[in-house]
Formats: sequence, structure tokens, C-alpha cells
Amino acid sequence: MLTVRDLRVTFPLDGTPGVRAVDGVSFGLERGGALGIVGETGAGKTTIARALLGLHPPEWVQGSIRLDGQELVGLSEEAWRPLRWRRIALVVQSVGTALDPVYRVGEQIAEPMRVHLGLSPAGAWSRAEELARQVGLEPRHLRAYPHQLSGGEKQRALLAMALSCEPDVLILDEPTSGQDMLSRARLLALLETVRRERGAGLLLISHDLGAVARLTEQVAVLYAGKVVELGPTAAVFGDPRHPYTWGLVHSYPDMSTARDLRNIRGHPPDPVRPPSGCRFHPRCTQAVERCRHEEPLLVEVNGRWIACHLGGLQTLLRAEGLRKIFFVNHGGPHERLEAVREVSLEIREGEVVALVGETGSGKTTLGRMLVGLLSPDGGRVVLEGRDLTAARGEERRRLARRVQFIPQDPFDAVNPRLTVAQAVREPLDIQKIGTPPEREEKVRRVLEAVGLPTDPSFLARRAHELSGGQLQRVVIARALVLEPKLLVADEPVAMLDPSEQARLLNLLKEIQVERGLALLLISHDLALVRKVADRILVMHRGRIVEEGPGSQIIAHPAHEHTRALLASAPRLLLSGAQMHADSRG
Repeated sequence: MLTVRDLRVTFPLDGTPGVRAVDGVSFGLERGGALGIVGETGAGKTTIARALLGLHPPEWVQGSIRLDGQELVGLSEEAWRPLRWRRIALVVQSVGTALDPVYRVGEQIAEPMRVHLGLSPAGAWSRAEELARQVGLEPRHLRAYPHQLSGGEKQRALLAMALSCEPDVLILDEPTSGQDMLSRARLLALLETVRRERGAGLLLISHDLGAVARLTEQVAVLYAGKVVELGPTAAVFGDPRHPYTWGLVHSYPDMSTARDLRNIRGHPPDPVRPPSGCRFHPRCTQAVERCRHEEPLLVEVNGRWIACHLGGLQTLLRAEGLRKIFFVNHGGPHERLEAVREVSLEIREGEVVALVGETGSGKTTLGRMLVGLLSPDGGRVVLEGRDLTAARGEERRRLARRVQFIPQDPFDAVNPRLTVAQAVREPLDIQKIGTPPEREEKVRRVLEAVGLPTDPSFLARRAHELSGGQLQRVVIARALVLEPKLLVADEPVAMLDPSEQARLLNLLKEIQVERGLALLLISHDLALVRKVADRILVMHRGRIVEEGPGSQIIAHPAHEHTRALLASAPRLLLSGAQMHADSRG
């Protein structure tokens, strides 16, 4: 029904070729279908909506917009008049200014029917009353002026206006913006009913991913005027493939999500001077040189349309069938202990994965194999497409820089004879990276990044002169100085008090976002990792027994060991009955 091909909208700006607010956007909307367009503020969503209604000057718009085969781009204002309201209608975002303050609400709902359908004033008013009932307004609302209505009531009045001429396409621009949660829920239920009963095509433009998930079957993800991902809504939100989509989904506040919100690093680009190549590359965790210079095309990848030179979000590290066997002696014959048993896992670019389990489950052994500190007795580790297990010489050293390990005990990572400056600089010295002044500058920057002083007196301190929190930050700085892509942190806050635990965990989160790192957090504490993990892997007796999104693992644990870990997690607040029972002994 509605087909958009290579839509471009350019705003004139003195001294420039113009601002390309929408650049090469294509999508389709079937009759009775529902498409969402999502993206950050300034992505071009509202600009697309106005282009579909012919509300921009014709010279600003290029490309093709067809409604049942009729080309809309380039139409005169006279040719547009019979199309607006009757064929295609818009519910605008700014409800406060969309209604005329000097006319009653009922008159404004009735006006499109008088002008476009030729109804008499009485007939239009009668129809307005019927529409008002359908959208949840009462007769008194029709007699009111806009300033006498709440924001939600104004939204319903605008929806009644948009539906008045029974359009084939209904465009909703941020319909839930500014609504309280109850009003939002009522509006979404109403829109579901309207779509079901009227059969109009629905184009929902919103940053409210929950509304888009509820109302649409397809979604286009817009970034800096370009579609970066397009596909079925459930698939795009449930398994985002483009790095920007992944960040957008993980930024959305959702009641089913246990972890804290995570922002996308950096800021949207300046539309006047957008970056060359892929516009998302300055914020992308997996950008390569090609991304900086060559613009990616929107291509189909496994049933999804994605604009990414790498084909979407990449797997950074993959473990395949890892095994590790130790022989221990308890005073008798050597006993064979299989610490890790056929473990396979994946960690994607920029992802936070938690590996949880009780003491002795094999977590640390697995973590040390993933970074190459232990050789597996079976299986392999693939890092950025290269076999880390089999790598030797220079390739081994290069891969080692890409993944770093933070041990549970910071004294295991820092030679007590070294000063802070020497301990942090040591990996650069070993790898022969940079000149001495360049190494000193790297040390200074990384210490600042972890919140430590860089004055000469602090740099001259040794491990025993630092607090536990300071020493752990030195260890983190030491791991970061080689600019890795993956940090494997083994119980990094286990030896700290709760206040310092919180500070250090927040620091790791900030570093992970700002540097675009992937993070594998090894812990026995589900209460802690649920605040940061995108996915949780549960390890028991050398095996991964359960894995999934953090919210799923916490709310619906499937394995008995996961349930046991949850049951034993610390709880500060007890119910009244529990406290009463405890007080009685």
C-alpha cells in the first residue's frame, strides 16, 4: 500500500550544501499492517512523517513515496488536499500546540469531515460524538476548549481527528510521549482496538520501544537519518543484530530487566557535519578502518536488513568444547579432577556476560583458559576469528593484548617490589609498545580513567601502601593499559567492603561503556551480577548448566543449581513474618 524508496530530505542551511536529515530511507507498509520507526532524538523520525504528508517544501524532498501506486513526491498543494485526512493522516507529537486554542474540541474533530467528506455541520458533529466515544472521550470534552483538557485527553482528541475521515494510513508521531504510565496503557489498548476494527495501516514513530513492540509487526531502526536495521519487531528487539540497535534496546527501561540501564557511548552526530563512512562508527564497539571511510549498504542478512560492513554484531570470543583436567594428591594415589567439562560459550562485542557458580565449580579455571593463562586439555578458544589456543610467537602476543585478566586477589597481579607507575607500565614494557614518554602518558591516562591520582608521590607507592580498593583499581588500570577488547574479571570486588564494591562495580560499568569493551564477570554472587549482566551463565561441577538473559535467569531459573544460588543470595529486607520468627529464635 505505502512504499518508500530512497527517501531523502535536505534542509537548506546558509553556507552549507544543506542538512541531509533523512538519507536514503526505504520501507514498505502493507494494508492493515503496522510498522515502527525507532531511534534517538534527532534521528529523522518526525522528518519522515512530515515528508509522508507532503508537509515539507517540494524542493527539500527527493526519492519516491507511493500510496497504492500513486507517486506523492512532487505533488502540488492542491493535489495533496484530497489525500490528507482521507488517505493518510497524522497524529502529531506536540499535543499542546496541535489543537487551536480558540475553538472547542468537538468543532476541531468535526472540521475534517465537513471539509473533506462534505458532511453538514450537524452530521459532522454527530460523527464527532461517535468518534469521541470510540477513543474514550465524553460529551463534555467536545464542548471544552483545549486548555481544559489533560495531555492524555488532547491525545485522544487528536486521534479522533485523525480517524475522522477513515484514512488508509495512520501515522502516529510519539503518541506516548509525556504520558503517565496508566494513560499510556489506555492509549496503547485503544490503538490496538482501532487497528483491529478499522484495518488501517499503522506507522508508529517513537522512542518508546515498548509501545512499538506491542503495536507493530515490523520495525525500522533509524540512526542519523539512515535505516541501520529493518525486520520483524520481535526478532529485532529480541535479538538485535546492528550494534546501534543492540545499544538502543539495552538503554530501554523495562520492568522485566534486572540490570541497571546502560547508555550508548558517545553522542549522536552533528547533522550539519556527519562523520564519513558509517555514521555510527565513532560510537561503535566493533568499528574497523573500512567503517571510517565507506558507507555501508542496507543488505539482507538471514531474513534481516542490516547496514553494517561486518554483517551486524560480531562474536568477539568463542570457546568450543573446553576441557581441563588436574591430577591432585591428597596423600594417596593421584586423583583425576575434571575441572572444566566440554564448555562452549560466546561473548559478543560490547557485551557484559556473568559467569556464576559456587566455589570449585570451575569458573576461575575456565576464565584463565579463555585468556590463555591456562592451556586446555581439549577444545579451543577463538578470539576475533583467530585460534588463541594454537597461536604462537608474535600472533600470540598480539592476541594476548586483546584480552586481559583481572584476578580475584590483586596481589596476584602486582609485584610488591614495583611502584604503581611501574606496575601499570609493565605490560607496555613487556610488549615493547611506544616510546618511554608515550608509555608514561598512557599510564597517566589510564590511572585517571580508573579514578586514581597521578601525582609523583602516589605513582611512587607500592602495593602494601595502598588500600584494597586502590590496589584493585591499579590492577584494572594495568589490564586496561594494553587497550583490550575483552576483560575477564574474576571476583573483582569479592575482597572489598560493600561500599567499595559498589564504587568499583560502577567503575567497571563506566569503563566498559566508554571504551566499548566486552566484560566477562566471574562471580558467586547473583545479587551483584544481575545489576550489570546482559547474559548470565551458570556453572556447576565444570559444566554450563543454564544460560540466558539476566532477567530470564533471575525470574525463571530452570536448573536446580540456579534456583539454589538464587535462594542463597543475600537479602537485606525481611518480611514482617520472617523478622517476627527470627526474633523468637
